[in-house]
Amino acid sequence: MNPDEKEDRECAPPQAEPRPAGGAFREYEEPEIENPEASRMKRAAAKHLIERYYHQLTEGCGNELCSNSWCASSVGFNRMDNNAAAVKALELYKVNAKLCDPHPSKKGTASAYLESSAHSNSACSNRKINHKDVHSVRDNFKDVNYLTEEKVYEILDICGEKEDYSPLIRVIGRVFSSAEGLVQSFRRSKPHTKEELKSLQGKDEDKDEDEKEAAACSATAMEEDSPASSSSSRLGEGSSGENDVQKLAPDEVSVDIEAVRRVYERLLSNEKIEAAFLNALVYLSPNVECDLTYHNVYSRDPNYLNLFVIVMENSNLHSPEYLEIALPQFCKAMSKLPLAAQAKLARLWSHYSAEQIRRMVETFQQLITYKVISNEFNSRNLVNDDDAVVASTKCLKIVYYANVLGGDLDMEHNEEEDEEPIPESSELTLQELLGEERRNKKGPRVDPLETELGIRTNDCRRPLIPFEEFVNEPLNEVLEMDKDYTFFKVETENKFSFMTCPFILNAVTKNLGLYYDNRIRMYSERRITVLYSLVQGQQLNPYLRLKVRRDHIIDDALVRLEMIAMENPADLKKQLYVEFEGEQGVDEGGVSKEFFQLVVEEIFNPDIGMFTYDERTKLFWFNASSFENDGQYTLIGIVLGLAIYNNCILDVHFPMVVYRKLMGKKGTFRDLADANPVLYQSLKELLEYEGSVEEDMMITFQISQTDLFGNPLMYDLRENGDKIPVTNENRKEFVAQYAEYMLNKSVEKQFKAFRRGFHMVTNESPLKYLFRPEEIELLICGSRNLDFLALEETTEYDGGYNRDSRIIKEFWETLHSFGEEQKRLFLQFTTGTDRAPVGGLGKLKMIIAKNGPDTDRLPTSHTCFNVLLLPEYSNKEKLRERLLKAITYAKGFGML
Repeated sequence: MNPDEKEDRECAPPQAEPRPAGGAFREYEEPEIENPEASRMKRAAAKHLIERYYHQLTEGCGNELCSNSWCASSVGFNRMDNNAAAVKALELYKVNAKLCDPHPSKKGTASAYLESSAHSNSACSNRKINHKDVHSVRDNFKDVNYLTEEKVYEILDICGEKEDYSPLIRVIGRVFSSAEGLVQSFRRSKPHTKEELKSLQGKDEDKDEDEKEAAACSATAMEEDSPASSSSSRLGEGSSGENDVQKLAPDEVSVDIEAVRRVYERLLSNEKIEAAFLNALVYLSPNVECDLTYHNVYSRDPNYLNLFVIVMENSNLHSPEYLEIALPQFCKAMSKLPLAAQAKLARLWSHYSAEQIRRMVETFQQLITYKVISNEFNSRNLVNDDDAVVASTKCLKIVYYANVLGGDLDMEHNEEEDEEPIPESSELTLQELLGEERRNKKGPRVDPLETELGIRTNDCRRPLIPFEEFVNEPLNEVLEMDKDYTFFKVETENKFSFMTCPFILNAVTKNLGLYYDNRIRMYSERRITVLYSLVQGQQLNPYLRLKVRRDHIIDDALVRLEMIAMENPADLKKQLYVEFEGEQGVDEGGVSKEFFQLVVEEIFNPDIGMFTYDERTKLFWFNASSFENDGQYTLIGIVLGLAIYNNCILDVHFPMVVYRKLMGKKGTFRDLADANPVLYQSLKELLEYEGSVEEDMMITFQISQTDLFGNPLMYDLRENGDKIPVTNENRKEFVAQYAEYMLNKSVEKQFKAFRRGFHMVTNESPLKYLFRPEEIELLICGSRNLDFLALEETTEYDGGYNRDSRIIKEFWETLHSFGEEQKRLFLQFTTGTDRAPVGGLGKLKMIIAKNGPDTDRLPTSHTCFNVLLLPEYSNKEKLRERLLKAITYAKGFGML
């Protein structure tokens, strides 16, 4: 049987099957026609058959001459562990395999099941029941179809007295392998009103013992109700599952979680009992997956979620025994939960402690790592096709949003959207005619679970556990990002993309996905331009060409970009091609790098007055009293967006609040910590001051600032602020208003123009979807940590050089002896920027190539390709002298 057929048989809606020879019948479901009682009887029969197969495989029938190859009593039978037996029992049931009758000499579990079945069927047909028989049933706990904390402890005590835990193991196996039983287990006790208490007492007095015993016997003979009606029929409390849910808050469930934790704590110390949980989960998961996939059980009974809550409280889920079969199957079932159920789980788990969240994260991460390491994934065998990895990643997403919800949230301070929409080019009409309509004209996609919960990752200032703990490095190493990006863009149900769960990807992998997105957009714009020129007969211009003079780079570049932004903003999404007037360099990336470096140096020059520079923090901030118009700030935003779009690193120094504002969040008091630490400390001391603020400090709701020329400017935080004193009661308002003015209102005009320019380039990019603000900073500025040892490890050699060449050894000794500034100059000379890429210098693909024998010529470089051309100098001193001169006086491009 091929895997597809097997999956169909396991998960397709059950069809009617003929009766097997043994007289029992297989379950089939026709929910619209068949009555619930018949359905329950068939479920019980199916479960009974599977149990018989299981005990036949583990204990045998007792007949030493048995010839059934699937019986443990037969000669030559290969013993199997409980996990394998559980899976095999399901397979034998599906193919209607031969089932042995227990031998008279066998007094094992299999015969007990037959006897109990026959006993229950005959006994329950009569209203009067033999009390001894009932007592025997209760001793074996056959009537226990769901569990409470008290019931578990009762059974545990009885088993402890007899020193035989097999009854408890059977009960756990029965309840934890049944979705209906588990859903009803460990319910929270609900406080009743006085009227309800009186009614319940009256009912209890009216009931006689025979009716109670008949009800218990009925529960023994039949399986629990279907999930839709189980809530009302199991507990006998007269309340339906639907009514239970209506009384619950969005982040509550009807299960007593603390009771579940106490039960697990007592039971998991016993190895045999732990095995029962494991085996039950193997039985449970496929049925749950089918229920969720085809029967829509959650919409009929939201209490079905209890099942997942109870299983996830098992602290041993990450142990090796679960990783092979049980946990992957459970993750597949959990990943089928509808969106509303996932959101409810996330809300529930958001109230958990950081340690409990970390335990669940480690459970799913361990499964992903185990599957990645134990398989050889490559371009032909994609990790995207591994069901266990995909399912556990989807489950991890629920925990991720629980981590966000449970953290320190700031959902109020959101930046307003741009009043004017970003202009679209006239080419869009042609795109639509050619079938090339943009998929994301309104911006990047939003995760459905994020929408359901009404939050964004950026709303979280500090999660319960660090976001870095959700990154799985082994997965990132085997992920074929080109394929994954394709699945991300196509959005098919058949192929899963890990870009839809960006929390599991590191910055390097996400940057690669963004690179593919940018490149494909460039190629698309190029193709559209060619077709447009053919239709309209206009001049072909497939690139964003900038021809600039080195001495007038700001004037030339910004004027040209301003014209493009006004006439046809879509041209900004073409590949950038820079040419320095009077120089021969061909832009394959290196010329663009230098262009951005020079533009940034000019723009952030304090003499221009567009930004202010703080000597203490070494950071730039928008100049609130700048004479420059909005257009200049828009162009700076365009330059920043172009740098990301063209995969160039900029040497810009903004506080983190700028990147938060670009992602849609306003600055608040805590953002002053890095934007203006002196002011932050002063305001913090004001909040913590224990004396009388009004009498001791004598400050009002009027603040002062200095303009570009040092003149004081007064600003009222409230109307007539100079007459409103700051007191112990209103100081929090004062601090919030002060931060609001400094970070938002005072620079509102400048920042809106800056953000508008940035979005002109990145509005269709998955930038916001993939990256958090701190990762955006890394994307734009690169890594500040320059690890040249990592660079040495990854550098390749060409032209006759290798790692063991004399000149290469001397080169690295020389480079490591350089100071910090000289190392930055070397990077600038070789790569076009003095910053490390995302992931550090170890991710830089540098090549050192031989450029002839010993000579007086200086080393040269191809910054487009990070290639250093190094002559084979005769000694180390000459190498150092020539290299230092090359990196110190390097400027401009020429043809070699």
